[in-house]
Amino acid sequence: MHSSPRFTSPLPDTDAAAAIRPGYHEVDTQSESSSEDNNNARNMNHRRRRSYMKLLIINYIMLFIGSVSSSLLSKFYFNHKGNSKWVSTWVQSAGFPLLLFPIFLPYYLFKTTTRKPFKKFSRKILLLSVVVGLFLGLNNLLFSWGVSYLPVSTSSLLLSTQLVFTLILSVIIVKQRINFKNLNCVILLSLSVVLLALGSDHDKADGLSKKKYFIGFISTVGAGLLFALYLPVMELIYREVYCYSMVMEMQLIMEIGATAFATAGMAADGGFAEMRNESLRVFDLGEKAYWWTIWFNVVTWQLCFMGTAGMVFLTTGLTGGICMTALLSMNVVGGVVVYGDHFGGVKAVSTVLCVWGFCSYVYGMYVRTKKGKEMIGVNGGDDDRREQPVVEMAAVRSQRLRSVVDDDDDDV
Repeated sequence: MHSSPRFTSPLPDTDAAAAIRPGYHEVDTQSESSSEDNNNARNMNHRRRRSYMKLLIINYIMLFIGSVSSSLLSKFYFNHKGNSKWVSTWVQSAGFPLLLFPIFLPYYLFKTTTRKPFKKFSRKILLLSVVVGLFLGLNNLLFSWGVSYLPVSTSSLLLSTQLVFTLILSVIIVKQRINFKNLNCVILLSLSVVLLALGSDHDKADGLSKKKYFIGFISTVGAGLLFALYLPVMELIYREVYCYSMVMEMQLIMEIGATAFATAGMAADGGFAEMRNESLRVFDLGEKAYWWTIWFNVVTWQLCFMGTAGMVFLTTGLTGGICMTALLSMNVVGGVVVYGDHFGGVKAVSTVLCVWGFCSYVYGMYVRTKKGKEMIGVNGGDDDRREQPVVEMAAVRSQRLRSVVDDDDDDV
């Protein structure tokens, strides 16, 4: 009894499949190509995210160091009998030449980009930068007047309203959505600064006249309102900016405008003569220490503004405002460590509220961004309309990622 012979195809499995299903090879090749493209896209996105996070961390470090150091150096300046409003205004923007390093070195020395400095820097961007720079010069002057005339407690209390104004103006100008995350953070940080002010009521200035108090009050409120407006306006302008290098270029023009404003005011009001007199006769540590104090003030203020610009570009104007407000309490801690300032229970509670509000906001950002990336990976952001704002935020961040890594791409 003979068994039936087992059938074996003379063709390999893939060829047999191709013979039975025309187009098999084409489908398989397309599948492999698609898989390879997906892997390349994932690797590119991963590289962009890493570069984005590195740049974000660098900018916050600059903001942290600049804010805390400039606060401590300003106090050092006033503690040793420095008292010029124009000097404290001028140092906030006079460090603009430092911006030439991040603008020109990557292209001419390090060769890390093929984009030439100021490429695609349109007249519109130039005009906006000049106008915002003059606007910043006025804000710096108002801030200096407020700090010079008001005690720390009052100026801190007034500046605490800045974050609330930033939230409101962000809703109006850039359509910022109000949710539990940002509202909770704004409330906690505002309470933190209010408690900080109430805990500093012993810092009242001696012999402060009603006129000077009124000038200081109006100046501080004006500075808070102007900076609250500045943050969402810059977020709106940065939507026309396609790479981080251009942000630094805009910052250079803005700081030049602010310095021109302060320099003109100093020249008209005798500020340079006042600076010279302070260095020779007023500053109690001597001329050399005076100029070192001015120099370090210039550097730290520039770090502060560079970090602020980077945070607004990489995140949002509201996030930049939250980061700056959170650092007000850190400035107090710096004063305790460096100058031995009193640190009572009220300031301790203020610091806890500050850390709580800031950490909750950062965690909320992390969860929301992660959710947005997952949704983009699953459905492209079109299937669930309830989460569309999350996807849009992630898409904007994706564009920021591309601008960080591909700032030399002419087609961006």
